[in-house]
Amino acid sequence: MAEIDRMLEANAEWAQQVSGDAGPARPARGVAVVACMDARMDVYRLLGLAPGEAHVIRNAGGVVTDDVLRSLAISQHVLGTREVLLVHHTRCGLAGADEAAFADQVEQATGQRPPWPMRAFADVDEDVRESVRLVRESPYLFAAEVRGTVYDVDTGRLREVV
Repeated sequence: MAEIDRMLEANAEWAQQVSGDAGPARPARGVAVVACMDARMDVYRLLGLAPGEAHVIRNAGGVVTDDVLRSLAISQHVLGTREVLLVHHTRCGLAGADEAAFADQVEQATGQRPPWPMRAFADVDEDVRESVRLVRESPYLFAAEVRGTVYDVDTGRLREVV
């Protein structure tokens, strides 16, 4: 059985418990979180969030891309968020990765070179600072609070990057 089949079965069981009242569409805590897609990070649990309390936007590295800015603009202008928390992490696969080798690998496997950068980085703290800067300087956003953190995958602790 494929893993997706197992997930669909689990959803069928879970759906029997859903009451039909998912609450408001607006995140109750007014926060949007941008985090890495790393499977070791349960963003809801590590931030003490419940469903409906925050928007969680995830991608490889938790980097701020045009699509992240698009999602944050919708989160703020349409759904009322005012704070943004960035969550990067230790031992990230993008730390020290080789951009050219990645593009070569994709091109060899698919025949197409990706038009977007991998967005590898050497220093996680510096990447967090860059992500904070991109959010703060976006002309489409007006977040009152933008903060960046690094999650330690070994200890479970968040460390704020100033």
